[in-house]
Amino acid sequence: MSKRVGFVGIIIEDRKKAAHAVNEILSEHAEIIVARVGLPYRERGCSVITLIVDTTTDELGSLTGKLGALDGVSVKSALTKQ
Repeated sequence: MSKRVGFVGIIIEDRKKAAHAVNEILSEHAEIIVARVGLPYRERGCSVITLIVDTTTDELGSLTGKLGALDGVSVKSALTKQ
């Protein structure tokens, strides 16, 4: 299966509740992550993380599936068509 470049957007509604689990999952998938930017959005009481990934659809599905199963975590992703 070929690898493609893409992004993952993650919104964490309750940082204290979910941040540790999110970081564990991201560490498990570190080999597919090219870049990571994370910002607390204090005015809204949430945190936003954006990842640049180089991965297969199966690997991306594993990452986003685990993240999306966490309470208070929303995930969206896209890969290039190539």
